Amino acid sequence: MPELNRLVRPGRAARTVLTESGETLVPPEHWELLPPGDAALTRRVKEMGPVWLVQVKKGRRLMSRGIWADAGHIAKARLEVEGKRATPEYARKRETDLARRQRQHEAYVEEFYLATLHFLDFHPCHRPLAEDLARRVTEHATPVGSGTVARTERIPLAERVRAAVIAWMRHQTTAYDSMKIARIRGRRREVRRHLAERSSEILAAYRSDRLIDAESCPLQAVLIDDEVN
Repeated sequence: MPELNRLVRPGRAARTVLTESGETLVPPEHWELLPPGDAALTRRVKEMGPVWLVQVKKGRRLMSRGIWADAGHIAKARLEVEGKRATPEYARKRETDLARRQRQHEAYVEEFYLATLHFLDFHPCHRPLAEDLARRVTEHATPVGSGTVARTERIPLAERVRAAVIAWMRHQTTAYDSMKIARIRGRRREVRRHLAERSSEILAAYRSDRLIDAESCPLQAVLIDDEVN
């Protein structure tokens, strides 16, 4: 029923949705789909009346696909939100919020970089390489909206760092991206585990003071090649 808030999935046909029990529903003719992306607008529309929240599951995450709601409510809410955003007070608050978020981001990037150096724990004679690797991993993993493990707060920082380093090693120093992996349950996980073990062995070698042949080391090959190019 349209007068009830619902949690639904995209339907098999255009302008249809599926309930949690699998029932197909058609939104009322005077409703439209408000795409995700504007939290303030979505929140105001939800306050104005019943909505159908459309979600899809990707892995373990639920991703929003927008909300179905009364088109009149959406139009009215949009005018209200746009009017509020046009005020000088909103502009000042947004500028302050952006500056605060930027400071927080910069602090996190520095924290992540230092934590990465700590995780690598290379011998002092390999310090320049450790700094280079930590910088590259940090630059790849920490951008806002990147969706990488570094941006989640669900696990401790040390675990985020380890996962980010191993992921970077997997994509940069192995043939993982071009591998043809059999579509067998658990096979990709097995391959990733094997590559992670190999990456860990490479990193462990740099925790000693022994010299490592650059030509035979996939890590140095990537770093040196990037510097040359």
